[in-house]
Amino acid sequence: MSRARTLLLFVAVTLVFGTAFPAVKAGLDFFPPLLFVGFRNYLSAALLLGYAGLRIEYRVPRERRDWAAVLAGGAFLVGGVGFGFVGQQFITSGVAAVIFSLSPIVTGLFAWALLPEERLVGRDYLAILLGFLGVAIIVRPDPGALLDPTVVGKLLVFLGVAVVALGTVLVRRSRTAMPVPALTGWAMVVGATIQVGVAAAVGESVASIRVTPLAVATLGYLSVFAGALGLVWYLVLMGAVGAVRANLVTYLTPVVSLLLGWAFLDERIQALTLVGFAVIVAGFALLQRGDLYAELARYRALFR
Repeated sequence: MSRARTLLLFVAVTLVFGTAFPAVKAGLDFFPPLLFVGFRNYLSAALLLGYAGLRIEYRVPRERRDWAAVLAGGAFLVGGVGFGFVGQQFITSGVAAVIFSLSPIVTGLFAWALLPEERLVGRDYLAILLGFLGVAIIVRPDPGALLDPTVVGKLLVFLGVAVVALGTVLVRRSRTAMPVPALTGWAMVVGATIQVGVAAAVGESVASIRVTPLAVATLGYLSVFAGALGLVWYLVLMGAVGAVRANLVTYLTPVVSLLLGWAFLDERIQALTLVGFAVIVAGFALLQRGDLYAELARYRALFR
């Protein structure tokens, strides 16, 4: 892939993921959160499985490890996103995006516990601590106000990060050979079914949905771009530039979300949110220091 196409793909993925959080926040004015995320995942699944049916021969689970990946991906990787939708009822889109930027660090922690080949050593523990310190700065839990809606919202988004990270590691642990579009499509069917089932159990009703042009546009955007195309683009980017550089998208996404939330949703950007974000980024840099040093050395060699 040419540098121009790689840069274009990087920008596209950053914009799609960065706009997803404000789009969710806007859509929550029209949809109950769990039905919202469930419908989004059903539509994304239809797109991915339709693509798999046309272009991929290995499009349904065949082996036990395939089913393990689909179920783990559905229950955790996809299902965990529901916590984020529920939590975003109470906090700004920018804060939600910043908390989600902890995802690579939490994934590394679960990988250390569940994947023997990915053990933490030395300063890795400090990196994990920095990541959680960053979230603590953002959440700022007060023992006397733990039921404050803003605190609850932040904790729910953080719980979503943890569940999604666990799902990521469990899918990797399954060692499935299924192509990603097919695997993700089936996982989205499982996750959406869980989310819609929980929605019914807690009393969310289709009758409460306000169908407007903006509601349809928001659902469509999240389904097509953030749910289907964004994922495929991100995986293509990862294959082109590697996981470390692709993960930089995670740290540019909150910048886009914060600016869009400020510009279009009248969301305030608090200084402590930026401080917490900086601490999380520092934790990621420390955790990935070996790979980052290798990348810097590679770039220095190009300009000598």
